[in-house]
Amino acid sequence: MNRRRRISALAALLVVLCTAIACSAAMPSMVTGVGEPGLRLIAPSVAGGGYDLTARSLARGWAAEDVVVDDVLVLPGSGGVVGLNRLALEQGNDRLLLVMGLGLVGALSTTPSDHSITDVTPIARLVTEPEVVLVPAASPLRTFADLLDRWRSDTSGLQFAGGSAEGGPDGLFRTQLARAVGVDPRASEYRVYDGGGELLPALLTGQVDVATTGVSEYLDQIASGTVRVLAVSSAERIDGIDAPTVREQGVDLDFDNWRGILAPPGLPPDRVDALTAQVESLVESPVWQEILLRNGWRDALLTGDDFASFLDEQADLVRTTIGPPTTG
Repeated sequence: MNRRRRISALAALLVVLCTAIACSAAMPSMVTGVGEPGLRLIAPSVAGGGYDLTARSLARGWAAEDVVVDDVLVLPGSGGVVGLNRLALEQGNDRLLLVMGLGLVGALSTTPSDHSITDVTPIARLVTEPEVVLVPAASPLRTFADLLDRWRSDTSGLQFAGGSAEGGPDGLFRTQLARAVGVDPRASEYRVYDGGGELLPALLTGQVDVATTGVSEYLDQIASGTVRVLAVSSAERIDGIDAPTVREQGVDLDFDNWRGILAPPGLPPDRVDALTAQVESLVESPVWQEILLRNGWRDALLTGDDFASFLDEQADLVRTTIGPPTTG
């Protein structure tokens, strides 16, 4: 009798387990769960650059939301094109995301690539970030007015640099700024470095005179006085930084960089929805709000078709500013 009861109990347990497994297979799975691998984030710039900072900020924010990020893969090269090409090969991999932004859109206009943004899956625009006009502390350029005087009188002698390609945010801001103040942008040199991790040493050692770059990568150096901000690109000043906007200096220009995330091609709609939901939950969290404040970022969430349309608009912006994309 006891033996029959044990067999019946075991049979009932097997029915429960099989039912649970069947239900689990039928339900859309979450992005991460117990026993499942976490997300991997590609930061397509050198360590210390804006994409790296964004990826690590995402990892920190998601950790507070119990979303596991196993790894941040630093994969620099060609302004993000190397990272995009890697992502495009990961057909259907819903555990891999690429951090990107205007820099990648611009790099695709000047760098041959096997793939384009239309070959992968847009997930979300996350933040906008002002650009800054930056000089080393010892620079004779003390103010934005000093910079304009020098730029207009010695255009070819003033060396600019940025952490993105000419079509990326740093290069686009410099080009638009030059035109707004009556300078031919082609008449002064613009050197390209792969993110702030490469740009900062060049600026501090005098290899270049001026950097146009995102603010978040240089907050420590700004606070310590190692570098000086002559102006900021946004419509409003940046909290905690004693520098005017370019508009305050009589220049008719506002400009912001932005960053977002892409997923590989071939993701089914439920996986895209799950990733989007994770992003939407993240940007509402207190931890993310603190990350925005600390880095001088502003919330700029766009998802789905709105983000895809925005990417098209940004490609148009690059084309109208510097010309058509380079084909591979």
